[in-house]
Amino acid sequence: MHKLTRRSFLVAGGATLALSAAQLNRPRHAHAQTGEINLYSSRHYNTDDALYDGFTEQTGIRVNLIEGSADELLERILSEGANSPADVFMTVDAGRLWRATQEGIFTPVDSAMLTERIPENLRDPDGLWYGFSKRARVIMYNRDRVNPAELSTYEALAEPKWAGRVLIRSSSNIYNQSLVAGMIETNGLEATEDWAAGLVSNFARSPEGNDTAQIRAVAAGLGDVAIANSYYLVRLGKSDDPADQEVFERVGAFFPNQDGRGTHVNISGAGVLSSAPNPDGAIVFLEYLSTPTAQEFFAQGNNEYPVVEGTELEPVLASMGDFVEDEVNVEAYGSNAEAAVQLMDRASWE
Repeated sequence: MHKLTRRSFLVAGGATLALSAAQLNRPRHAHAQTGEINLYSSRHYNTDDALYDGFTEQTGIRVNLIEGSADELLERILSEGANSPADVFMTVDAGRLWRATQEGIFTPVDSAMLTERIPENLRDPDGLWYGFSKRARVIMYNRDRVNPAELSTYEALAEPKWAGRVLIRSSSNIYNQSLVAGMIETNGLEATEDWAAGLVSNFARSPEGNDTAQIRAVAAGLGDVAIANSYYLVRLGKSDDPADQEVFERVGAFFPNQDGRGTHVNISGAGVLSSAPNPDGAIVFLEYLSTPTAQEFFAQGNNEYPVVEGTELEPVLASMGDFVEDEVNVEAYGSNAEAAVQLMDRASWE
């Protein structure tokens, strides 16, 4: 039987990793009997290997991992159609999961275990996908130039006092699109557009680089504050590189909106494909991702927040403190995505 490798990558330029004709045409029941699932994942974290190995040790079901960007993998699933060997699609950002839902690739999963363990706001209302880890999008600040008492909310960063002091990546970034989409859900379109225009007017420079680049720029004094995901700062704090350690010491993390709706959180999540050759194994896999063992892998392996209460945090992440999170259903990040992109464009957010 043809086997997919643990690390098979899509080449740049599209979903061109070919499967043998035998694999595409094999009977579905034969796949189910092999005790394996095919996971299409856009999570590019080597630490997840331990997560999958733990699942195999616990269940005897092997995980064949196929990696690529979310867009590439979704394109591939759609092109493969009913013959797709994929059992599970996993990706980061609820907006991407919503897009996959709109393409009709998922089948509802009715699992008492998942319903009990995964908070309602971190899963699809119809059970099409579930969130298994969280990342908080926080305000990073230069400890020498900003008193955290000056900080309060995302909205406040649009005030004139922050002119020329704000760093953030581009409007094409999915994390920023989801942040804006969540604000639309809570604050409304008009208020969010006013905020975006004010934020853009306060940019210290035109958006460039990823979240880590924003944090480094804050440490270097190119701006005083940045909006970035929490785990990027934790990575720097755990690095053996003295330069990374210096950045970590210079930059603090502030959880905004603690007196109101809470800090914006996003997820990594997964769903079972409607064409899955091994749907039973796929559901077992999703349920496994909600277990204490798997949740600890998420927390310790990639410095993320677990979605199941009681899971121990990674120590550096835990040192940032507890926070109140926004409980808006993350499905809104997808349903408001188009409006968010258009709004950011009108605000001249590059």
